[in-house]
Amino acid sequence: MSKFTDHLGRPLVAVTGMGVVTSLGRGLKDNWEKLTGGVSGIHAISRFPTDHLSTRIAGTVDFIPSDQNPVARSYAFAEATIEEALAMAGLSGDFDAPLFLAAPPVEPEWSMRFDLADRAPPPSEDNDAYIRFLAAMREKADPAFHEAVMFGSISERIADRFGTRGLPVTLSTACASGATAIQLGVEAIRQGRTDRAMTVATDGSVTAEALVRFSLLSALSTQNDPPEKASKPFSKDRDGFVIAEGAATLILESLEAAHARGATVYGIIRGCGEKADHFHRTRSSPDGGPAIATIRAALEDAGLGIDGLDYINAHGTSTPENDKMEYSSLKAVFGEEMMPSIPLSSNKSMIGHTLTAAGAVEAVFSLQTMLTGVLPPTINYNTPDPTIELDVVPNAKREASVSSVLSNSFGFGGQNACLVMTREPS
Repeated sequence: MSKFTDHLGRPLVAVTGMGVVTSLGRGLKDNWEKLTGGVSGIHAISRFPTDHLSTRIAGTVDFIPSDQNPVARSYAFAEATIEEALAMAGLSGDFDAPLFLAAPPVEPEWSMRFDLADRAPPPSEDNDAYIRFLAAMREKADPAFHEAVMFGSISERIADRFGTRGLPVTLSTACASGATAIQLGVEAIRQGRTDRAMTVATDGSVTAEALVRFSLLSALSTQNDPPEKASKPFSKDRDGFVIAEGAATLILESLEAAHARGATVYGIIRGCGEKADHFHRTRSSPDGGPAIATIRAALEDAGLGIDGLDYINAHGTSTPENDKMEYSSLKAVFGEEMMPSIPLSSNKSMIGHTLTAAGAVEAVFSLQTMLTGVLPPTINYNTPDPTIELDVVPNAKREASVSSVLSNSFGFGGQNACLVMTREPS
């Protein structure tokens, strides 16, 4: 094993650039100052009417101009984070390496569908709805509708704008998407297919329809007043997550290639783990089996034992069921006695749940935790859950020496991914 390879002889994968956008602000500096300061970006929704909705709050990103559709917003957020990450990495011109993008599943909103139905020919025995809607689209082009159903359009625009190489990969694995995109970039470098990769995760999909859908699943917090107090991971009075928007980009390079061009290394993606959960379409398996297996797989991939972690960036959604499952899973891996001694916090207490972007946004914050030696807090932790015994870094940041971090992402549909990040080996 050389200084450029891991315990399995694979190339070590370095992070040489990062960019982030959340409801807290644009850029790593602004986000980190507010996150460690315990500031919440969750607020009352102003983008669309919320009358008669049970949830009227979100962590929307309203300060980056874009067209008012989820695809355009998601691209605008991604573009901002890529620009920051490339500048941080000292790269310009065509990126000339693969792009792995985590993007929200896109589909037209109901207003678009109703408009299309109004333009469609009347129904008859010879034409079903699909044929009628195709006829309407052929008669009058509708670029906004077309973009709203083009799942790969965000990655294509990124590829054109930043000169990535090859077919851009777009993926969507629910709340694990951002971590999955990073894992694909890591695997491409480990397998020798490239020396660098651009991994991006973005989500600008907060709409009235999205709120209705998640509300029907009883997944969202309804504690609307005050908005900044709604997300309270691991607290006894938690009642659901707060939907949010954001994006993050990580520039990955083999450590050897990064050193060869004199790049600054901000951390190493040391291990990746993923496991599927077939228990339920939205609920996680109550016994935490797949989550346990995912955490263990990430530690094994990183070559670390259970005593090798300094900090955990929790999935920590603030839903009654998911927080309990995550705690049970961590306890099963690390043991009941060790678990309270490992500090853990949830960024979602301040930024909300950025859905598709969450795994990458929280990976950036995990790396920043190691770089600064500051643990961001879990805010709104005023009523501890006696069944969850964790050191959640309650309400205020804490200084600590951190050399290794586990970041958890447990998504709907049983899609689980974990990342282990470490400092560059000396």
